[in-house]
Amino acid sequence: MVRKVRRLLAAVAGAVLATACALALAGATAAQAAPKPKLAPAGVDITGDKLDQPLQLRADTRPAEVNAVIDQVKWLGATGQQRGPKAEDLGPKYTVVVLNAGTPTKTYDLYPLAKGGPRVYRPAKQPDLSKTRAGWFYGRLTMSEVLRAAGVPLEPQYDAISGGIGGGDRVIPEESLDPVQDIDAVLGELQRLLLLNVGVMVIITGGLAGIALLVRRRTR
Repeated sequence: MVRKVRRLLAAVAGAVLATACALALAGATAAQAAPKPKLAPAGVDITGDKLDQPLQLRADTRPAEVNAVIDQVKWLGATGQQRGPKAEDLGPKYTVVVLNAGTPTKTYDLYPLAKGGPRVYRPAKQPDLSKTRAGWFYGRLTMSEVLRAAGVPLEPQYDAISGGIGGGDRVIPEESLDPVQDIDAVLGELQRLLLLNVGVMVIITGGLAGIALLVRRRTR
């Protein structure tokens, strides 16, 4: 009798153990088969002057534009100027919000047409709640063209050329590259300098002649 009970208990325990193993294996297989949730791509949202709706740029569809816009602000230092230009000198304002996996992390105010060159303002209050010091920074010369390429309604700026993403230089006026004009200007300056020297020499010579004549009369 005791042996039968032991055999029955062993059979029940084995069945329970086998069922548990089968359920665990099925759960693991289902977990492996289930697709991982796809993260939202990085990107930027742009709002501002003459934009009826925000420009929503994402890295999976417009990577070049997203990288170019982020490059306008990613180099900012820990501290900036505490005072910016006068409000009337700032021009149109565009707010850029940087997203990571669909979540806003950083925000900046861009002024591509500010008097004296593009400006960037970084607010102290950031979407990711990071400790940031508010400040003003000089922006890259390519800011206007980068925003225009992203879809911001700005007029083309012909006074800046791109030196690659995140850089730019002023275009040198054609007249400054004209060697004939430069030579004429130099010759004109030399001519004026020569005339000035001749005039000074004439005055000095006349003065010496007058002094010599006066001394000669007195010695007679």
